[in-house]
Amino acid sequence: MTLVAGVDSSTQSCKVVVRDLETGRVVRSGRAPHPPDTEVDPERWWEALCLALADAGGLADVAAISVAAQQHGMVALDADGRVVRPALLWNDTRSAQSAQSLIAELGAEELAARTGSVPVASFTSTKLRWLRDAEPHSAARVAAVALPHDWLTWRLLGHGPRGESPLGPDLHALTTDRSDASGTGYWSPGAEDWDRELLGIALGHGAALPRVVAPSGSPGRVVTQPSVAGGALLGAGAGDNAGAALGLATQPGDIVMSLGTSGTAFAVAEALEPDPNGTVAGFADATGRFLPLVATLNAARVLDAVAALLGVDHAQLGVLAMTAAPGAGGLVLQPYFEGERTPNLPDATATLFGMTLASTTRANVARAAVEGMLCGLAEGVDAIVARGSGRDRLLLIGGAAQGSPVARIASQVLGLPVDVPATAEYVALGAAVQAAWALTGERPAWPVALSTQVDEVPQPSIRAQYRARR
Repeated sequence: MTLVAGVDSSTQSCKVVVRDLETGRVVRSGRAPHPPDTEVDPERWWEALCLALADAGGLADVAAISVAAQQHGMVALDADGRVVRPALLWNDTRSAQSAQSLIAELGAEELAARTGSVPVASFTSTKLRWLRDAEPHSAARVAAVALPHDWLTWRLLGHGPRGESPLGPDLHALTTDRSDASGTGYWSPGAEDWDRELLGIALGHGAALPRVVAPSGSPGRVVTQPSVAGGALLGAGAGDNAGAALGLATQPGDIVMSLGTSGTAFAVAEALEPDPNGTVAGFADATGRFLPLVATLNAARVLDAVAALLGVDHAQLGVLAMTAAPGAGGLVLQPYFEGERTPNLPDATATLFGMTLASTTRANVARAAVEGMLCGLAEGVDAIVARGSGRDRLLLIGGAAQGSPVARIASQVLGLPVDVPATAEYVALGAAVQAAWALTGERPAWPVALSTQVDEVPQPSIRAQYRARR
């Protein structure tokens, strides 16, 4: 049996799945936690990857592996391959003003035309501008800029800090893929190459950037290191949402809504239509197509907060929400607990509207939490559809998606049939698809199991109520 592996180095943890090449069946898996902060020393990711690989049985019998990871995170390296400062993650909003500075200097339309997106605090370019302005001595040391999946792939290739890795700090050995590159704010989807002028404007000087590997390509093989067996072929890697799209076998016409730490809605598109308003990010996918995407900072943690308030778990929260009528008796939760990315309100806070003696019940508060989380992403779905992507069905994934109550409310809010795939690590599964593609030259067509399918009567009054309060 030939085995391939996929890695999801996410915000919260590192997950590894090992799949049978012929059937796609997961034969074993492993995981390890990440630090909870919005800035993290990348060495913690490497340690977690080594632990997760060991937990998954290692790589000795694995023919190929690929790494998908959280997008945007700024990994700045000096000439010796050492990390200049802890990486700023996508959910670190201190670079919000830096995003506004770049837009003021260059214009939203110009940036959208050149990069497919208008930058927000999440993007790597804004974090580099923040570094230039807030820590100029650190910025001056930057010799190369990578993303989390780029850096982990580089380490698997045997590179790293001088004197601490088998092959040393060859910065020109850094690689990435088009999906992750498209989230930096300095990659051109038209030219399919880096826009180095924009990098210089953000950082204040030039720096080495990873070579972009084709979707089915490989940067090389894993080099034996402590805790990591060598020899497996490496896939190109991907950003997390592009990895999930691969794992779900997403096709044009599908819309995917992911309810994890953050919320995302994305579709697969054959062509890119930039959005100068900045609502839709014009990312690339991991197949050669595009992945128009809307992201919110607030998703599963909205339900975490309200479930804790009500003294229930997620499953009980969903059941409680279904005992309330659509619209939650007039209660509307604007769920900006951690600020917000879409709309771009990094300093916003959450607000509960419509509280009366009659409406303020446990069931209505639970329902308002689920509806508020979904309504924010529904606005994004509308923006994606308006830019030409299909609207045939909604695939609902992520920890907060499991269970029929959330799926039923999503169908009511979106007015679409909703398919909930079986619980699985779809980013890691997609990375394994990529590993198989690199190994065989053909993208595998592995089946995706569904756990729930619902088609509720649309309830447009829910979104009308939300819009009125917003």
